[in-house]
Amino acid sequence: MTLVANHPERNIIRVQLKQNIVLKNMRDSEMAALEPHLVIVDCNKGDFLLHQGVHEMEQYFILDGILKRVVTSQQAHEMILRFAVERDIETSYAAWRLKTPTPYSIVCVTKARVAKLPMQHWVAFLEAHGEVKQTFEYEVMHLMSEIMGHTITLHLLDAPGRVHRFLRKHPDLFDLIPKKELASYLNLSPETLSRLKHQGKI
Repeated sequence: MTLVANHPERNIIRVQLKQNIVLKNMRDSEMAALEPHLVIVDCNKGDFLLHQGVHEMEQYFILDGILKRVVTSQQAHEMILRFAVERDIETSYAAWRLKTPTPYSIVCVTKARVAKLPMQHWVAFLEAHGEVKQTFEYEVMHLMSEIMGHTITLHLLDAPGRVHRFLRKHPDLFDLIPKKELASYLNLSPETLSRLKHQGKI
């Protein structure tokens, strides 16, 4: 883990941070106040950034790669709630505000690079920068709405319908996400996803 200012690729990282969905409209002075709190982490496929059920939380800004938000049952069944890619965020902000353990894990689907900071530092920054807080909380609500829509979709649509909805909502992600992970997200077997593709139904 390396602070942005000490990172050999700091100039590229600063450009990537300025492209993030939450940070892109920040003033230079706001970015200058945030940057000293950010550390850069390079992760491998399968690495956990956050474990379900913990109280130590962090805020993540994705610079490269793909992450997934996963819920695991006591029977070790997994459900993928969402994918997040570069310029996106991952967070457990709602759990932090509610003072509850994290309800999900955040795991690397591919090699990834993120900028992160402890949640208490991020919340303190938000309290001092109202416009950033408004942008961030809107994005958190948007993500929660997306997850709700996806969960409903799993119950209401058949297999081709689920795939078509994903293609409509996330056309840029279909070829980036490993098909095994995508099938799991859509509650399909990899074989079913492959068969739908070969039959021309997707």
